[in-house]
Amino acid sequence: MRVITRRHLREFWEEHPDAADALRTWEAIVKASSYTNPSEVKAQFGTASMLGENVTVFNICGNRYRLVVTMRYDLQRIYIRHVVTHAEYDDLTAKGLL
Repeated sequence: MRVITRRHLREFWEEHPDAADALRTWEAIVKASSYTNPSEVKAQFGTASMLGENVTVFNICGNRYRLVVTMRYDLQRIYIRHVVTHAEYDDLTAKGLL
């Protein structure tokens, strides 16, 4: 799968260096994969949460951080929506932005 845009990951790990290895590992795994549906993602990332058909939330660094993406299985693309701390994720959820 193709990750759009990697810049969001890099900017986050520059601010939160402890997330760099986990985000790089996540990126390597998904780039080497060809998911066709959410159950395949869930099988590989057991702690991932599906919000609707295409939005997936990944726990990063033991759930300290959250990576929110839109999965376009038909295009083999993953669009990075948010890379946030757990507290920022809770704020997005409370505001109805997810």
